[in-house]
Amino acid sequence: MAEAPRRSGRPAVRLRVLRTERLTPHMIRIVAGGDGIADFTPNAFTDAYVKVLFKVPGVEYPEPFDVQECRATLPREHWPRMRSYTVRAFDPQAGELTFDFVHHGDEGIAGPWAASAQPGDELLLSGPGGAYAPGAEADWHLLAGDESALPAIAASLEALPAGVPAQAVILVENADEEQALVTKADAQITWLHRSAGGDVAAAVRALEWRDGVVQAFVHGEAGFVRDVRRYLLDERGMRRDLLSISGYWRVGKNDEAWREEKAAERAREK
Repeated sequence: MAEAPRRSGRPAVRLRVLRTERLTPHMIRIVAGGDGIADFTPNAFTDAYVKVLFKVPGVEYPEPFDVQECRATLPREHWPRMRSYTVRAFDPQAGELTFDFVHHGDEGIAGPWAASAQPGDELLLSGPGGAYAPGAEADWHLLAGDESALPAIAASLEALPAGVPAQAVILVENADEEQALVTKADAQITWLHRSAGGDVAAAVRALEWRDGVVQAFVHGEAGFVRDVRRYLLDERGMRRDLLSISGYWRVGKNDEAWREEKAAERAREK
């Protein structure tokens, strides 16, 4: 009997770190490029994201590096670790792809990698995906999130046309973590500090609710995302099709555990 063909997905995009920059004490910018940038196909979303792939040390992987091939041929504990990161910027002329990584010491996988990254280091990724971009139908825009959503919020503010009303609520650890954000929109940006008890849901509730059609992007820690969802849908009655909302992470859960919990929740809802 002939051997069944192996599954094969799209080979990973293989980039090299070009340079790094410490934006704030806990945010590191990685700019990547190289010959592999020709394999990256951008999309039109301001929350465009990729899966950054981290090899397990000591494991020999098939070439060309292909996640589906790895899953078909290697034990689960040897599968590359995946972390989702927003494309902060893509410059096709310069051949550069930019990501911002949150770094909290030795915690996690991606943050420590970014903190030690040097020019020439390999960066493997798949994607991009995405689902949100500011639309012309909206009379005003609401953007709310924490550090994990800050790259997408910043990209969205940059994409808004001149004079369009926008409200942004962003939770960071303290004043040192605030960033200068660029926009042509008529944007009111509210920074909240976790160290001072900042509460995204309470801050969104306190915002002046404008007349007209609102489009909203709300992403970050699952607790406040849930509370803001209830407020926007149940109390403000905003249109679901104009609401992009998702818990990127949950306090006390690593990425794998949080993905499993979300998958279980979706299964229960069916």
